[in-house]
Amino acid sequence: MEIDPVTNGNTDTVMAEPAPAIAPPRPVPSSRSSQLTESIKLEHQLLRVPFEHYKKTIRANHRSLEREVSSVVSSVGDLADNDWSKDVAVSRLTSLVSRLQGLKRKLEEGSNVENLQAQRCRARIEHLDSADVENITEWNNTKLKRILVDYMLRMSYFETASKLSESSNISDLVDIDIFREAKKVIDALKRRDVASALAWCADNKTRLKKSKSKLEFQLRLQEFIELVRADSYKQAILYARKHLTPWGATHMNELQHVLATLAFKSTTECAKYKALFELGQWDVLVHQFKQEFCKLYGMTMEPLLNIYLQAGLTALKTPYSFEEGCTKEDPLSQETFRKLAMPLPYSKQEHSKLVCYISKELMDTENPPQVLPNGYVYSTKALKEMADKNKGEIKCPRTGFVCNHTDLVKAYIS
Repeated sequence: MEIDPVTNGNTDTVMAEPAPAIAPPRPVPSSRSSQLTESIKLEHQLLRVPFEHYKKTIRANHRSLEREVSSVVSSVGDLADNDWSKDVAVSRLTSLVSRLQGLKRKLEEGSNVENLQAQRCRARIEHLDSADVENITEWNNTKLKRILVDYMLRMSYFETASKLSESSNISDLVDIDIFREAKKVIDALKRRDVASALAWCADNKTRLKKSKSKLEFQLRLQEFIELVRADSYKQAILYARKHLTPWGATHMNELQHVLATLAFKSTTECAKYKALFELGQWDVLVHQFKQEFCKLYGMTMEPLLNIYLQAGLTALKTPYSFEEGCTKEDPLSQETFRKLAMPLPYSKQEHSKLVCYISKELMDTENPPQVLPNGYVYSTKALKEMADKNKGEIKCPRTGFVCNHTDLVKAYIS
């Protein structure tokens, strides 16, 4: 906290002096503005996920309404066309009134859900709209928490994710309920139960058909395989006639391959058919469901945290990073980061040669570079000397931009 200086001498003289001019606000560095713009461009998932969920809810409510109304209208027509006794007519009309009251409750509940999801979409738009160069630090902090919650949800740490979102007041900016929906299906598939996955396919049939998804077909094939594994051949044949026949026009080769298991059975040693009975097929279904789920909601398959970390590691990865003499300041000295960086290409420069603009000295691990808020880079020694001379104040020699020594960010040399 700054303290106003106490004046010495004649108070009247001090009061008579002209008021000092108000210093103009510091110019906003263009690098921060461009950084913010590029950051917002990456927020596609933040808006699309709740919007897709909102559309799905509206479609489901509309289908439910159409079914109920059609059934009620049909019942009224049946009542009018037949000569029922008074008691029967009253009983049926009472039943119809009860159904209409139930429909009204469903519509109210559906409307409440739609309003909540619309509010979530609105909150995210307002969040993006609030992004400004002046509050970029706070905005990035919120973004980091969103990325952490996304990672926790993908790793099934739902309780921790809920606590972090509630304590940070970002519940409308994360998708806990959507990931819970996916978790139920994944858990069921791991128990070798396809019912939940088939129900999910039915709810999203139009979207999956549009994207030419094979998930439902693969689920049906697996259910057929399980009937063959249990030696329930008659049930397997009936199941194939009912559920697999419609897929014959588009997937005949795969269908013939699976139907041949009726002759080879689950104990076969023929590699071509033995693979169909491997329990690892359930893991393939889990992975396929995750792919379709992410595609449906416009999500990335990889957690956002991994993507952002890999983006940074790409600039740092060099052959030296995997040697025993790697400095501990290099993030790639840690095994976890090395695993993330394995599929990434090496940085183009294996040995950087950076010379400080101020001191003309080489910037290396002993004298690392530091970045000013305006994006310019100078050596640690030169900036420390400048801060010591100017009471912690740093002035960029190329642009005249002024900041505090605490605003500097350390850069790593690859």
